[in-house]
Amino acid sequence: MDLMKPINISSEKLTPENPFTAVEMGKLWATYVGNSMSHKILQYFLKNVEDEDVKTLVENGLALTVDFMQTIEKFLKKEDFPIPVGFTQEDVNLGAPRLFEDQFYVHYLKYAAKAGMSLYGIAIPLVMREDIREFFIHCNETTTILLGQLNNVLIEKGYIMRPPTIPVPKKVDFIKKENYLNGFFRDVRQLHALEITHLYDNIENNITSKALLIGFSQVAKKEKVRQFLIRGKAITDREVQHFQDKLHKENLPFPSQIDHLVTPSTFSPFSDRLMVFHKVDMFSIKIRSFANSMAVNGRRDIGLMYLKALSEVSLFVEDGANILIDYGWMEQPPKAIDRDELAAK
Repeated sequence: MDLMKPINISSEKLTPENPFTAVEMGKLWATYVGNSMSHKILQYFLKNVEDEDVKTLVENGLALTVDFMQTIEKFLKKEDFPIPVGFTQEDVNLGAPRLFEDQFYVHYLKYAAKAGMSLYGIAIPLVMREDIREFFIHCNETTTILLGQLNNVLIEKGYIMRPPTIPVPKKVDFIKKENYLNGFFRDVRQLHALEITHLYDNIENNITSKALLIGFSQVAKKEKVRQFLIRGKAITDREVQHFQDKLHKENLPFPSQIDHLVTPSTFSPFSDRLMVFHKVDMFSIKIRSFANSMAVNGRRDIGLMYLKALSEVSLFVEDGANILIDYGWMEQPPKAIDRDELAAK
């Protein structure tokens, strides 16, 4: 890169001969398991898609999951690290009837791609081995390209509205009064650009999550799983309403609900295990998203809204994890040495 001066140092400590750190081990493991789940979902989508542009997007997403998983397998085999089970063909029924319309697939792919980028983005600055860092950069870059394709299709086909527009500032200004933080009464200022950005993003994510939960709850086999998914739908619906209300009060547009893209099918294409894991995983990422939203927020009412949402989502994730554990569905991530156990032996 022309903007950056090269640094000529020995890369001896960065070579593949160095053993995995906990970061490299954990992020490779999580990326493999997550992409094995996406692989099964996209396989099913590909069996039930008609629009040629949407089909290409699904094929591109599926190709990325295969590429990522194959590369991770090479890393793990070289270290004699057991390949995670993740999700297999037992977790998907490719002969199941259509559960979602084609348009939903585009929304879903964007939802999943953003989740993947949050995983890769955290890995890149923490990974020390050059080959593994280059892999996560590759994951990030290819997923970014896919996201560009997804946004183009969403806009071109009229599947989503553009984010809100606000006036260009006429001059640089500084905040002078503490009432800038007000949000409950008296002088409540208008939303600033970063608050609008995260409200819009959270609405976009959650309308997709809600539609997915509607579909999942229709086809779940175990009653405990069905009730868990219905509860997740109710939580997500409340969040969407709260986020939309903040934009509505400012006369700003926001993405519309996509519940109508779920068909009436009650025949499950996915195992209960996959569906519970999926929502535990994505609600966990939602915690990160809400925390990021709080970090750039300046109004107390919005901060409290995110804090309440964080609490409710955290409890939901814990209950979902308990379901996975109770049914023996939760795969153990790599863990540190238990020194107390060794001492006891």
